[in-house]
Amino acid sequence: MRKIIKYSLIIFLSLFILAFLIGSGLFIHYATTAPKLDVSKLESKPSSIVYDKDGNIIADLGQEKREMVATNEIPLTLVDAITSIEDHRFFNHRGVDPVRIMGSVLHNAKSDTTQGGSTLTQQLIKLSYFSTNKSDQNVKRKAQEAWLSVQLERKASKEEILTFYINKVYMANGYYGMRTAAKAYYGKELKDLSLSQLALLAGMPQSPNGYNPYTNPEAAKTRRNTVLSSMLQYEKISKDDYDKAVAAPIDEGLQKLSPSITIPAYADNFLKQVIEQVKNDTGQDVTTGGLKVYTTLDTNAQKYLYDIVNSDEYVSYPDNDMQVASTVVDVSTGAVAAQIGARKQDPGTIFGNNQAVNTDRDWGSTMKPITDYAPAYEYGVYDSTGKYLSDNPYNYPGTDIPLYNWDHKYQGQITVRRAITQSRNVPAVKTLESVGLDNSAEFLNKLNIKYQTMGYPNGISSNTNESGREWGASSEKMASAYAAFASGGIYTKPYYVTKIIDDEGKETNLKPEKIRAMKETTAYMMTDMLKDVITQGTMTNGYIPGLIQAGKTGTSNYTDEQFEQVVAEYGMLDNLMAPDENFVGYTPHYSMAVWTGYKNKLNPLYGPKLAVSLDVYREMMTYLSQNVPNEDWVMPEGVYRNGSELTVSN
Repeated sequence: MRKIIKYSLIIFLSLFILAFLIGSGLFIHYATTAPKLDVSKLESKPSSIVYDKDGNIIADLGQEKREMVATNEIPLTLVDAITSIEDHRFFNHRGVDPVRIMGSVLHNAKSDTTQGGSTLTQQLIKLSYFSTNKSDQNVKRKAQEAWLSVQLERKASKEEILTFYINKVYMANGYYGMRTAAKAYYGKELKDLSLSQLALLAGMPQSPNGYNPYTNPEAAKTRRNTVLSSMLQYEKISKDDYDKAVAAPIDEGLQKLSPSITIPAYADNFLKQVIEQVKNDTGQDVTTGGLKVYTTLDTNAQKYLYDIVNSDEYVSYPDNDMQVASTVVDVSTGAVAAQIGARKQDPGTIFGNNQAVNTDRDWGSTMKPITDYAPAYEYGVYDSTGKYLSDNPYNYPGTDIPLYNWDHKYQGQITVRRAITQSRNVPAVKTLESVGLDNSAEFLNKLNIKYQTMGYPNGISSNTNESGREWGASSEKMASAYAAFASGGIYTKPYYVTKIIDDEGKETNLKPEKIRAMKETTAYMMTDMLKDVITQGTMTNGYIPGLIQAGKTGTSNYTDEQFEQVVAEYGMLDNLMAPDENFVGYTPHYSMAVWTGYKNKLNPLYGPKLAVSLDVYREMMTYLSQNVPNEDWVMPEGVYRNGSELTVSN
């Protein structure tokens, strides 16, 4: 028995030593691949400069909104609050704290809540060198953080490290650094804040938006009280101080926020997407500074679109509540040239709602060309624009649910061209049935329009029960999808940034690759028919004399239940009442999608309100087409004309 115990201990110790050696070797390997420590990186970065397509500055984001605090200006109470909640052994370790690590391991093993083992020094290194995304918090990254933390502790004093941290952390609402937050939130210097207010600031860096006292006051209060409890536990404050501080209202002393950055109102929605693209493509945050961001923005076009949407000089709007969202895409590059996501936003709004990229509204019949008819030509189901289709009473496939046209009438045998120009629903869904849902979904996927579960109603609608921008349609998605028609079948995912240059001079290209989404013949056949929508179809209000253009209108429908609610609220205002009215139009140079409606879907569009999307398009496309050639599309090989109709040879 003793031999068994003896051999077991030997085996256990051997395995332990082996694991230790392997772990040590792995740590050394990871440490040697860590970035070189540069103390200047711990300081706030210079501003991020955002440029338009011509190299002109749109906005200057960054350092000027971060007010630095000197070490001798930091109140001791703030130091006690930060170290109590984040790293109470801060003044006793040298960058990495084995006691803290073991404590967090034991805590996490016994509790449902997790506790980190990183020191303040490690947190500073993470903020300065690495991504803060949870997916990036792996063993390699932790080893590199630890190695750089140990080096930093040899080069900088504890006071300097704390100062770096206090000036570096994000404090929500676009503010960086605790002094900046103190002046923005309370209108005071750090030294003039109360214990309660300092505890709030000390607790925010762990989850700045989650503990934002303006938007999440209850969570902020809980976090503040946790900080105060830690200060009491480590004897940094008395019980009397604690009781008074936790009793203070969380909004005590908070003042109305001013915008954290200054950007032109006309570019607000566009810049929001710029920041998002850089974050998604590179993991970098434009608002933390240090980048030169080169965008696709056509400033003159953006200003003109903003004026069209926000003044009554160009378009007659029924009221200030009606909303407009629009995206303009440069056909040759696929770049977003201009975008407006809201009308009549509150002055001073920073990165407000951008309906231009949201997919929660229905694009109606603008879906027919890309969901039904283009796939029919792409997959050889149809070969002529003069093919006859049946516009007669019809049920959705596999159901006894009748499908009606917008006028509740039928036209019998009509050509594909007429079915499109008159926006008939029955021929559209019949076409989708012939194409097949799978083929249609495959075609749409190439245009970055997706449904988790696609059904026959999607033949005349973009309605989807899924949430999130990856599902359904938006003005951004629709402008780019129709741009593929305009460019002969080439699709480019919409983008806002061409390249970024970081503070070390490293350049990153962010232009997406172009793909062939459809045959050139398919694109030409569709464009030829969509030209007629303007001159003899449903979009004559968008007609621009002499301009070669094509497009499609789209009106959404209410469900029976919603329609009853609308009538009960407003009465029967018109024969046609809808929650959304859309238009997507294009020339060989630009593609533009426009959505109109109200935030409350039950506030209906009717009468002249249904013409606003076309009015916006007409005014903007007239402006865009002033200084570009008015040229027609060239018929590709494989297509021939017979009278007014086209046929494609397979």
